[in-house]
Amino acid sequence: MKNLPQKIRSKKLSARVDLTAMVSVSFLLIIFFMVTIELAKPKVIVYDTGDRGCCECPPPHHGENRSMTIMLGKNNKIITYTGLPYVPIDAPKTTKYGKNGIRKVLFERNKKVLEYSAALGKPGRGITVIIKPSKNSNYGNLIDILDEMAIAKIEAYAIIPEFTPEETKLLASN
Repeated sequence: MKNLPQKIRSKKLSARVDLTAMVSVSFLLIIFFMVTIELAKPKVIVYDTGDRGCCECPPPHHGENRSMTIMLGKNNKIITYTGLPYVPIDAPKTTKYGKNGIRKVLFERNKKVLEYSAALGKPGRGITVIIKPSKNSNYGNLIDILDEMAIAKIEAYAIIPEFTPEETKLLASN
């Protein structure tokens, strides 16, 4: 019996499973979903329309000397004013596209505002332009005014297709 091959027994492995990697992946997934949920929440900026209903006083506006409104009308017409429509700093005026038109107005106004903000100790704060395309303006007019913003290096601008009653009257009269 000595010549018979002996049975080779296999070595039994430990039945314990190392879960360290699974725990790490779980925590990473939890953190990932927490961050994505936080970033997916809508961020809202409160827009004060001044409709308080308590009195007839005008709403408080800060920095209206930094704001310039450009209204795009029909037949390539541009109407600009600075400040508020009912108390403008620069009266509404009609201008045209091009280097001697709106571009010149933008450069001049931005220069004034940069000097004004530098005098206040806040250098580098240029104008904020509000672009208001009317229903009678065309898409090309909007593209042209956006090109003028890039040429004049105006970084703060917004496109708002809503008009106040004063602005509607102004567009109709010009």
